[in-house]
Amino acid sequence: MGELSNLEEVILDLLKSRGLTLGVVESATGGFISHRLTNVPGISDCYKGGVTAYANETKVAVLGVSVITLERYGAVSPGVAEEMALGGRQSLNVDVCISDTGIAGPGGATPTKPLGLFYIGLAHSGHVESREHVFTGSREEIKAAAAEAALWWLREYLAGLS
Repeated sequence: MGELSNLEEVILDLLKSRGLTLGVVESATGGFISHRLTNVPGISDCYKGGVTAYANETKVAVLGVSVITLERYGAVSPGVAEEMALGGRQSLNVDVCISDTGIAGPGGATPTKPLGLFYIGLAHSGHVESREHVFTGSREEIKAAAAEAALWWLREYLAGLS
């Protein structure tokens, strides 16, 4: 495919070379991850769609996130990020699904969940995990940083597959 010029093109190349489809489930990034991916010509070969599940009711109804997980740990938690990724993988019928949930600010922070706290989830073929990040900046900067982190992790994950 020649030299690739950006992260999203690298992700497309990795998905194509591995024969994988991708879905994205977003909360606090509000569709920014999907926006970045859909700027790449040819992404429709692998990217099947995205869901922006901002409200907890949507996370439950569309993605199958457990009410118990939400009540026990809150929307911004590793379990919710993982359940979002699993639910997105199933509802979008894709091989790999990446998700995010976080606090972009300026409000919403608590003593145990600071402004900029995000969990990014990734589900693929019986495997699910999440990563915690804390970003700083304005609301827009935090959302952009979370999208960037999600895309870099997706790239790293795909590159590690044989």
